[in-house]
Amino acid sequence: MLELQHIGYEVDGNKEILHDINLTVNERFVAITGPNGGGKSTLAKVIAGIYTPTSGRILLDGEDITNLSITERAKLGVSYAFQQPVRFKGLRVRDLLSLAAGKDTTVNDACGFLSEVGLCARDYIDREIDASLSGGELKRIEIAMVLARGTKLSIFDEPEAGIDLWSFQNLIRVFESMYEKTRGSILIISHQERILNIADTIVVLRGGRLDKVGPREQILPGVLGSADAGDMACSILTDKLEEGRANG
Repeated sequence: MLELQHIGYEVDGNKEILHDINLTVNERFVAITGPNGGGKSTLAKVIAGIYTPTSGRILLDGEDITNLSITERAKLGVSYAFQQPVRFKGLRVRDLLSLAAGKDTTVNDACGFLSEVGLCARDYIDREIDASLSGGELKRIEIAMVLARGTKLSIFDEPEAGIDLWSFQNLIRVFESMYEKTRGSILIISHQERILNIADTIVVLRGGRLDKVGPREQILPGVLGSADAGDMACSILTDKLEEGRANG
């Protein structure tokens, strides 16, 4: 279970990005949504340990991890998938999967993880993580790495970004499969209605503050009827344009 207690985050000594965030994450799927610039990605990075909060505490299964590094949190079972995946020139896909799993990954295991995210294993297992891979391919490989880790808390920052022609249904299936294997919480930052529709709990962040928190059936109708729906509509339109290019 993840607990955020009065989390605040400032930059330049006085610019407040997050204000007094109190949140408990213990459900299967928790989605964080809200207007652009509301602090969603910042909150994800604070949880992962990329940023250190300027106030408050973060507890994981009762242990205070507020001042632990991203590496130390990873050892405790926290995974983080970037909105823009990092390129690791010189490393192969198989190497990254082995690093994520914490052991040498067999060809069969690596193929299984890659197949889960819609990649043909024989085409990717020995590819280098360099400029030859598209953003969508990198995103899928990063999701495969989180699958390989199998952690108690997996954080995804807009996982749909760059997925290009891979269907949303497959992305959702991956999350469901991940939960079945790990029984850990999956925290997803997204504007996408189709992702919000699988959330057990929806968190709305606005202006760096918690605006709403509650069960999907209680929060989603209000989100869809608000100005936030504009962000979702833009994302869905982008998806449809990509599908049209593929089919055209």
